[in-house]
Amino acid sequence: MPEHPSPDAAPTPGPPEVKRRRFNVSLVWLVPIVAALVGLSMVVHNARQAGPQITVSFLTAEGLEVNKTQVKYKNVVIGKVTEITLAEDRSRINATLDLEGSAKSFASEDSRFWVVRPRIGAGGISGVDTLLSGSFIGADAGASTETRKDFVGLETPPLITYGQKGTRYTLRTDNLGSLDIGSSVYYRRIPVGEVVSYKLTEDGKGVEVQIFVHAPHDKFVTRDTRFWNASGFDLSLSAEGMKVDTQSMSSILAGGVAFVEPNYSPNPQLAEELTQFTLFNDRETAMAPADGPPRYIRMRFDQPLRGLVINAPVEFHGVNLGRVVSIDLDYDEVNKSFPTVIGAVIYPSRLGKAHEKILKNRDFNDDEALAVQMMAQLVARGLRAQARTGNLLTGQLYIALDFDPTAKPVAFDVSARPVEIPTVPGSLDKLQEQLQGVVDKLSKLPLEQIASNLNGNLVELQKTLKQVNGEVLPQVRSTLVETRKTMASANDSVSEDSPQRQQLGQAMEEFQRTARSVRVLTDFLSRHPEALIRGRIKDNQPDSYRSPPSSSREIEPQ
Repeated sequence: MPEHPSPDAAPTPGPPEVKRRRFNVSLVWLVPIVAALVGLSMVVHNARQAGPQITVSFLTAEGLEVNKTQVKYKNVVIGKVTEITLAEDRSRINATLDLEGSAKSFASEDSRFWVVRPRIGAGGISGVDTLLSGSFIGADAGASTETRKDFVGLETPPLITYGQKGTRYTLRTDNLGSLDIGSSVYYRRIPVGEVVSYKLTEDGKGVEVQIFVHAPHDKFVTRDTRFWNASGFDLSLSAEGMKVDTQSMSSILAGGVAFVEPNYSPNPQLAEELTQFTLFNDRETAMAPADGPPRYIRMRFDQPLRGLVINAPVEFHGVNLGRVVSIDLDYDEVNKSFPTVIGAVIYPSRLGKAHEKILKNRDFNDDEALAVQMMAQLVARGLRAQARTGNLLTGQLYIALDFDPTAKPVAFDVSARPVEIPTVPGSLDKLQEQLQGVVDKLSKLPLEQIASNLNGNLVELQKTLKQVNGEVLPQVRSTLVETRKTMASANDSVSEDSPQRQQLGQAMEEFQRTARSVRVLTDFLSRHPEALIRGRIKDNQPDSYRSPPSSSREIEPQ
């Protein structure tokens, strides 16, 4: 049987009872947990939205600030500047741009970037809004599928952005003139494009100007289109008055280019992209027909040609045939003189119909041989080159090719290249020779003897004038006084009440009666000329003795 403890015995301790506690999270930890989750979501979102990171170099960091300067396309933010560093050679700065994921196309190889600042250029004032908001980087996506990370930024904003419809053309000219990037391109005085760039040609002897014509106006540019520099204004003075021609006020200040299709274009064809055209100096030159192949000629003048300059015109019968291209001095060992050798370029096609008729009767297949033959015939007929004065105020000269009937025959070398045209002295030189001849004749006159004779004649004339003033004039004065008195007496004698006036009146009446009788007598004799033989017929004589009756009444003389 089991033993029962006694009530007086002390209780013994048993094994301890273990109680398990439940895990409780404090509310304090909820805040950092939520923040971590939000941060993680933002990191994931930014990672998903982040675009490419590129580097653009500029000459200066003016207006750029880290984490503040934005990158915009069509005024939409597509990124920002996150870092600005100096290049290793310290010539440029490198701006790191973080683009958004939607702007991945701006990392293409032909993308362009520039800093938008307030600018004043040929196209006007731009970037005015940046005065308040600050500068930003403008971007233009390209069309290339290849990407890159390093770009060279533009220092000026491009005038034509990607996707803008239109066509580019290249114009070649001798010098740029007043054209600049942004200068307008006009078609019939309407601005349809602008100048986008310019550069020197590879040989450095000209300038290539690239223009952009906006659609749909580019359909008016054909292969025969003529372009000319429309900068400034053209002032012309003619018999009709003064004329001023300009495209617009902006073309006067900023320059411009104008174009139009000539009316004589036979088969106009649309010009392709980057077609090359010639940029003429003015509209008149641009619209002139094609000059055709040029011919180089040479002229030798024995007199100095001060006033003749490069590009001076060469005219034939008043038609501008070419221009002077060179002026050089030569030395003649025989005459010990320094003649002037003039080189010129002429265009025979400018003769128009005359040149066409000459070509119809050609005897040579070679154009150069034909030109030499034609020139030899003209020289044989008296064709000579002469330096003439084109402007009396400025003294400018031009070369005139004309026929001189008094020109002596000269030998013409048909084998010489270039062809040399014989010359005659200029009109100014002839005038100087004539003036010199007049001066020589005047120098031969006995001027001293003539002067002494004039002095003697003047002395005698002075004595005569003294005699006239001292003796003749007083006598004439007294004679005038007597004449005045005689006239007064005559006026008094012919008054109405004087006997002389009455006698004069009676004499006038007698004269009138006598004249009347003579008139009646002549009238009677004209009707009865036989009265000079028979005498006057009495009234009681027979009618046979009478003359035929007259219709007019006979009036017997008084």
